[in-house]
Amino acid sequence: MKLNAIEAGADAPDGIPLLILHGLLGSARNWGAVVKSLGETRRVLALDLPNHGASPWTEIMDYPFMAREVAAVIEHLGGRAAVMGHSMGGKAAMTLALTCPEMVERLVVVDIAPVSYSHTFAPYIKAMRGVALAEVTSRGEVDAALAAAIPDRGVRAFLMQNLEGGAGGYRWRPNLAVLGAHMDDILAFPRFPEGTRYDGPTLFVAGETSDYIRPAHEDVIAELFPRAATVEVAGAGHWVHADNPSGFMAAVGSFL
Repeated sequence: MKLNAIEAGADAPDGIPLLILHGLLGSARNWGAVVKSLGETRRVLALDLPNHGASPWTEIMDYPFMAREVAAVIEHLGGRAAVMGHSMGGKAAMTLALTCPEMVERLVVVDIAPVSYSHTFAPYIKAMRGVALAEVTSRGEVDAALAAAIPDRGVRAFLMQNLEGGAGGYRWRPNLAVLGAHMDDILAFPRFPEGTRYDGPTLFVAGETSDYIRPAHEDVIAELFPRAATVEVAGAGHWVHADNPSGFMAAVGSFL
C-alpha cells in the first residue's frame, strides 16, 4: 500500500527525515503549517494513515497494521526516521517504535499515552454517516446537519475538513464504516511481551487542558519508554498543534 503524504524540505541536506502521523479523523493536511515550518531545515512528510485522507481504504485498522504501513514508508526513505504522532497516530508511532526500534531515530508522542481509552469518536462517526450527502447542496447544510449531535463548533470544523466535493455532490474522505467497526481497536493499545521497550529519545507532549495524558500514566510510559520526557503546552487541549501552534513548535523544535 502506498500512503499519501504532503512533504516539505525534500531539497534539505541529507539527514534523518521526520514522519508525522495524524489522529483519528484527521489527515496530513491538518499538519500543513507544521510541515512547512519544520521543512525549512529537514525533510518532513506528513502521512495520511490508512482509511484517512487520500490513502487507500482497507478492512484492517489496528495499530500493528498501521505500524507496518509506516515502516514500509521508512524503509523506502532509507530505513530510519524520526516519528511524531498525535492521538491515534501517536499510538501507531509508539507501536512502530516498540516493534521496529531500529527504524525510529527519535519519537514524539502528542497528547496520548500507551493505554486504552474510553474517549470514543463513535458518536462523531455516527453523526457523519447520518448526513444525507446526496441531498445537500452546500457545506453549510452539512454543518447544520451535524450540529444537533455535535454542538461544539470547533469539533464540527475539524470534522468538516474531511468533506470534499461541491455542487456535483459531496463525500467523506475517511472510510467511516471501517473506522466505526474498529473503534475498539483504535481505543485500545497493543499488548507487548514483558520487557519490550524503546530506548531512543522520546518526548510526550501534553495539552494543558486535555486529560489524555495523566499522572496515572507515568509508570507505563517509563516502563515502555525509559528515556521519555513530558512537556505541557499552555492553553492547549487535545489538538495541541492547532490550539497553541507557537507553544507546540517551541516544545518539539529543539527536541527534533
